[in-house]
Amino acid sequence: MAFADNLKQLPKVSHLAALQLLDADGAVIATIENKPGQAGSLAVYNHLAQLHGAITPEAAKKGLELYAEHAVDAQANPGKHPNIDRLVTLVTAGGRFRVKQVFAGDDVT
Repeated sequence: MAFADNLKQLPKVSHLAALQLLDADGAVIATIENKPGQAGSLAVYNHLAQLHGAITPEAAKKGLELYAEHAVDAQANPGKHPNIDRLVTLVTAGGRFRVKQVFAGDDVT
């Protein structure tokens, strides 16, 4: 199934301004905002966090399936899709990211 079709199956994220990905020490390593160009990734990461409690290697594998054709493009063009690259790294190197939701109206910083 194509990425656009997969997105239609995921929970809506209109209530979120962003997601912050936190490392083991609680430091923010990335912020995915609810804006054009990132909203799809916000939906994918939010869904993965809801299902798995964190972004784990297992969650990352599922995320790569959801990204569909974009995951193929990311593997052919490293750096072009940083949110997908992050999942590839989790699958190959392990680790986990905790996810903090930033709700609409909250400060993203």
